[in-house]
Amino acid sequence: MEHAIPDLPILAEDHSMLSRKFGREIANYFSGSPLNRVSFLRTDYGFLRATFAHPSASFLLMDNLSPLAKDIANLSYVTRDVVVPLTGEEPFKESEEDQVKGFNSANTQSVVLFLGIDEKKTGFEYREYKGNPYFAVDVTPKGTIADKAKSIIDIVKANGGSFIDGRRLLTLNAPEAAIYAEARALLDWNSRNPFCGGCGQPTLSINAGWKRVCPTSDLAGVPDGGAAKERADCPTRHGVSNLCFPRTDPTVIMAVVSADGNKILLGRNKRFPPNWYSTLAGFLEPGESIEEAVRRETWEESGVTVGRVVIHSSQPWPYPANLMIGAIGQAAPGGETIHLGHDEELHDAKWFTFDEVREGMTKGISALGDAAPTGYREGALRLPPQTAIANQLIRAVLKGYLDIVSKI
Repeated sequence: MEHAIPDLPILAEDHSMLSRKFGREIANYFSGSPLNRVSFLRTDYGFLRATFAHPSASFLLMDNLSPLAKDIANLSYVTRDVVVPLTGEEPFKESEEDQVKGFNSANTQSVVLFLGIDEKKTGFEYREYKGNPYFAVDVTPKGTIADKAKSIIDIVKANGGSFIDGRRLLTLNAPEAAIYAEARALLDWNSRNPFCGGCGQPTLSINAGWKRVCPTSDLAGVPDGGAAKERADCPTRHGVSNLCFPRTDPTVIMAVVSADGNKILLGRNKRFPPNWYSTLAGFLEPGESIEEAVRRETWEESGVTVGRVVIHSSQPWPYPANLMIGAIGQAAPGGETIHLGHDEELHDAKWFTFDEVREGMTKGISALGDAAPTGYREGALRLPPQTAIANQLIRAVLKGYLDIVSKI
């Protein structure tokens, strides 16, 4: 089924010297959140208690990472009374220290994720910070909270609500796509890390879903009133450990232009529809610069040697938690021969003329699972929609990105 392609985020007008020199900032899909995350307040449990209790708070329910929604373009939120049977009246009543002391790994924890405040809506105020609070709540039925979570799902469905598939959700309006991206990435991270990466013991989610800790003791199996069992020492309890915080995996994605500046290198894998191509991409590795990753991934996937690389823009990608770093590179003279035999990731790669790409951008745009659009010429190039940063990179090249001042 073909769906309408959402508009991209609209950033506020900016008349700074940087904008005058380099042009407007480029905002990609899943960016441009309307929420101020006020990340420094996640450790303030007085703030968290106040936001959770406030009548202006909105709660996004997520079942197996699928959000409650009005339709494929708009999320749906519930009020506090809907989630309290699962979360309890005061999920942020105890301090971080007390939560760690009272940890019981036999009890499944309901993750209540603080997303931020919408400063355009000023029903809530805490110190100098004003804006209605937003949370995401994981209502996936599991463990000791399965019945309570299922009851909430049944209630919202009985009232006409529905959860839309969150595996590759690219139809939400831009502001809510950014909210969903934050919620999905963080709830996914919490669900993937129930055990400590340092010692393998169960972990506890704190700071409204933004940190996991490895407690020093555990009440699991201890009779009421008994002393908690001490746990083995763990490296994550010493110093600052990245094992405790959400991870983002950087990925380079690049539009590679021929040495003469007249063609674009595009590739496809086996799951793509016929004639559907995109820009090349790959993970940034430790000890590697963005530019080096662009050159390495392009050569490994296509055999093409890239010279100069310029960074274009970035896109958060919540599947599960990537940052797509968009770049434009230019093939080195004599380095344009395509060879797919290095890692054999691509099914095909080709150099396309700008005219072929322009036709694809005009008549061949579609989402990965959609049919070719009306007006498409059979056998012509098909390309990803503007919700993908690949589209933005290709568009930048066609608009003369190589002819203007560097964006970095």
